[in-house]
Order: sequence, then structure tokens, then C-alpha cells
Amino acid sequence: MSDSGAGQVGTLYVVSTPIGNMGDFSFRAVEVLKSVSLVLAEDTRHSRPLLDRYEIRTPTSSYHEHNEAAATPKLVARLEGGDDLALITDAGTPLVSDPGARLVAAAIGAGIRVVPIPGASAMLAALVASGLSTERFTFYGFLPRKGRERTDALESIASSPVTALLYEGPGRVAATLQELAERSPGREAVVARELTKQFEEIKRGTVESLAAYYEETPPRGEVVILLGGVSPAAVDEAALAQAASKLRAEGKSVKDTAAALVQLGASRNVSYRIAKDAGEE
Repeated sequence: MSDSGAGQVGTLYVVSTPIGNMGDFSFRAVEVLKSVSLVLAEDTRHSRPLLDRYEIRTPTSSYHEHNEAAATPKLVARLEGGDDLALITDAGTPLVSDPGARLVAAAIGAGIRVVPIPGASAMLAALVASGLSTERFTFYGFLPRKGRERTDALESIASSPVTALLYEGPGRVAATLQELAERSPGREAVVARELTKQFEEIKRGTVESLAAYYEETPPRGEVVILLGGVSPAAVDEAALAQAASKLRAEGKSVKDTAAALVQLGASRNVSYRIAKDAGEE
């Protein structure tokens, strides 16, 4: 920890907290939270049981998306004045689909040391238990709810050659899986929910089978959806030809049809050839 004497600036600690099981909390995290001047929590009421369990009596203050713009300059001033601060979130690692990026950027801009205290992450917990490739992956966080941004994100996932991960609210899991199935049929998928908690569940299958399952059995709790990367060598040309014929019949150009086939996992050369052949039928 830094000294608070004259001429000394404080340190901002970014502290990971458990995503469910309170035992998933490091000794170092507890020591840091006990030693700092203030703990910044997304919801102080939510964090209180965890802090009480580990007898952390440090003062707390709310820091979330609705007050971060106003609160950040004051917190940077405290850091510049020598106070050590710790940032936590409701569960998991701060800044990963949670508030904190504004404060970290401001602290760095002011020349303040930012120290990560690693720990639980729902994204990584789901990835290592999924059975999908962990060599390369892309994390999409929570997808936009609607509009072109959502469409672009779904199309990016559908054509991703590496494992894709996203967070989703329980009420939208079936619909999101169905949207992905329409763009990337037969894709290997995993749904992980309530990780580290009593009713932890990890289900594996295709996007279609999981969409059907969660349509009939709506999930509860926190959810991570994972999709295996698309392998160009595994693309079914017969299915692509069928899709191309339908698009051309609808009046799509060869260029637009080829672009749509690329989104289904075909290479650009294969997509153009199939799209061109479909127009000559």
C-alpha cells in the first residue's frame, strides 16, 4: 500500500470479487480492502454481506453508471491527495461489462498507479469448463438490445473463426440463441448459468437444440453463452447453395448474396462462386 504522507499519491486497486460462492475470494483481496481508505462498490447493499463475512470495516461508497461522471473527478482528487481506493463490482472483475473504465482512465491520466487484484470472472469460468477451444476467443459482453448494432454483433459472432462469448439476461437466452441459429446453423454452443452457485448448470449442444431447450425451460440467474469458432473447411456447400438460391430468387445481387454466405462461414472465394452459380440456374 502507498503511504499517505506529504508528496505521496494514492493507489487505485481494481479488486475482483466472487461471482457466487463467497469462498472464491483471495487473501490478497481481503488485505487490500481492509487497508484502503475507501471501497467503491457498484451497490453497497449488495456488497455488504461479502464485506461482513471477511470482517472488512472500511467505509464504502457507491460508484455506478449513473454517478461515475460526477464522482470520478472527486475520487481522482482523493487519490492525488494520498488516499488508496479500491474498486469492486457486484460480482466478478470490475470493468468487464461493469462500471469502472472511466475511473481507471482518469487515474492513469493523472499519473496514479492502478493495481489489479485478480479473481473470479464468469467469462473465464465458463470458457474453461465449456470444452470449446480456449486458444483464441472474443468476448462480446451484453449485446445491444436492438437495431443495426445488434445485427452487426450477431453477424460477427456467426462468422467468428474463434470461440465467441457473451453475457445474456435469462429472459432473452432462447431468443438470442434462435437469432444465432438462423445465422449460423448447426454451430456448437454452450450455455453456462449460475456459475459457482448451488444450481450451477453447463449445457452443451447446437445453437438450435439449446434454443429449443431454453424456450421450453426458461433459465434463471446469470448466463454466459459460448459458441465454437466456425471452421471454413466444415462449411456445407449444399446448404450454402440452397441459401444462395433463395437469396437470388428474392432479387439479391451476386455481391450481396456472396456477402451473406461469408457471414455463414464460407470463404470469400467460395461464397462468390456459389452466389454466381445460383444466379445462372
